[in-house]
Parts: sequence; C-alpha cells; structure tokens
Amino acid sequence: MTTSAGEATSEIRPKLATIREAQEFLGKYFVRTKLIAAPFLSQKTGEKVYLKLETELPTGSFKVRGAFYALAERMKNGRVREVVASSTGNHGAAVAYAAKEFGIAARIFLPANCNPVKRGRIAGLGATIVESGGSDLASAFLLAAEYAKQPEVYFLNDATDTDLPAGPATIACEILEQLPEARAIVVPMGDTALIRGIAAAAKQIAPKVRIIGVQAERAPAYYLSWKQGKVVGTETCDTIADGLATRTPEAANVRDVKNLVDEVVLVSEEHMLRAIEVLLVEEHMVAEPAGAASTAALLKSSEGWGDSPVLIVSGANISREVLRRALA
Repeated sequence: MTTSAGEATSEIRPKLATIREAQEFLGKYFVRTKLIAAPFLSQKTGEKVYLKLETELPTGSFKVRGAFYALAERMKNGRVREVVASSTGNHGAAVAYAAKEFGIAARIFLPANCNPVKRGRIAGLGATIVESGGSDLASAFLLAAEYAKQPEVYFLNDATDTDLPAGPATIACEILEQLPEARAIVVPMGDTALIRGIAAAAKQIAPKVRIIGVQAERAPAYYLSWKQGKVVGTETCDTIADGLATRTPEAANVRDVKNLVDEVVLVSEEHMLRAIEVLLVEEHMVAEPAGAASTAALLKSSEGWGDSPVLIVSGANISREVLRRALA
C-alpha cells in the first residue's frame, strides 16, 4: 500500500511513472472524458455525487484506453501482423479500434449470443469475428489462445496483459485532477483490469481515496475471491451485465484486488436495471448494465463512502432488449 502521496511501495503495479507515460500517450489520441455532477443522485443520497463518463470514448467504453496502450507497447517489441482478442464485446471493439488506427488486422473471438450492439460495433471497425459457440467467454478464450500460436499474431488478453492496466489507470489521474476532493471511486469489476488500474493510480496519488468495486450477484467470482483472499471460481456467470461476466479469476488479479480495493459490493439484475433507468431518465446518460453497476451500488447503499463519490460509467453499449427491460 501507500504511505503518502507519490510514495508507492514495490507491490503496486502499474507504477505511477508508467501510468503518467500512458496518460501522455493516450492524450495524443483521446480527449479527457468529462466528470460531471449528478443532481438527481446527489439529492437522493444527500451526497455530492459525480459521474465519470467513459462512454464518451470512441467505442463507447473505457476499454479503448487499455487496448490502445497495450497494443502500442507490444508493437515496440516486434512486428505484429494480427491482433486477436476474446471478448463479450467492449474489449473486442477496443482492440478492433486500436488495430485499425495502427494499420494491422484484428480477429475477435466472441461467445454465442453476444450483445448485438457490441458485435455490430466490432464488425463496423473491420475486424474479423469468430463466434465460439459457447455461452460465456471461456470457449472464446481457448479459441483465441490457440489461434494466437501463429507467428506475429498477438493475443491481447485484457485479464492478463501486464501493460494494459496502465491505460484504465489514467482514469484515476483524470478524476483526481478534475476533482481533488474525491473521497471514493466506485468501479465496475469484470476481468478487473479497470479497477486494478484505477486503484493502482489512486493509491499512489491520493492514498486516502477509497476504491469500491462492484460485481453482479450472478457473476460474483472476484467478490468471493476478494472476500476469501484466494481464487474462487463459479460454475456460471449468467448476468445481463456481460461486461461483468467472469467466472474464472486469475490468481495475480485476485492478489492485486485484495491489496488495493477497499470494498466490494454485489448488485442484483434488478438493481442494474433500475440504475440504467435512473441514469437515462434523471441524469440523461445512456449506460449498459456494467456501466450502470456503480450507480446501482450507490442506490443500494453508499454508507461509509464519504462525500464526493465518483461513479465510473464504464460503457454505453446497451442492447435494445435490455434497455426495454429497464424502462418497462
């Protein structure tokens, strides 16, 4: 952990210097996303609530930060003919966007019945799409890993890539520049690259900021692992929040989450549907279920978070079916 601002111990990864390098690099391609006050949520909770709008990025999700930075770092080490990824949608779109920008081919492996909005975005970016046939990410991962054994093919796995978390870590840098008085950052947890990056940056810049993770009740693998301090997998991860649908935690990620995250909460499908409705109708923001998870956690309970919590709205790529359910 960290003892004072800017004084990080060796356990925290990525290092602040690396995060600052990523921030400078990404600043050449993307403008800083907005941090806005949330009047309805503030009135309802009695706290000054803020929303960090990662939905403003080109693919409608924070994922492009990590994919862009990680692919650029890999290309420094040798030729990449094609980049591949396994994804439920947003990471795939981010990899496809980065590949198009850097002039290389992309191949995205998706589970069956993928969110059609996310699938369409990937296709629109020119990537080759391969459907694994499995209902979750596990089979897509296996196919991607096998395909990536070819020469000059790079498997950009957002759960294990060591360079990638420096990309989403830049979100915390922006938040603490935009709102120095922030006391809590509330972060959706899927493969954990987002929360590991944000937590690493925050703990090195402003150690007293609390990092709150949010998982779906129907996909609680990292919550259980955080609570028990060891890898705990689940048989299924059947949730409307495809961005949170993980069931096989990585041991290294569990260690980092355990060391850096102050609290992890679970939200139900109904909590997320309600949060989608509130964000759209009251705050005029479109969010997919994972993107609304932080708001769902706030509406459920924000006890102990302090004033000025920042909710990460991580993605906006919601299917029409889920949007209809939220507004029904």
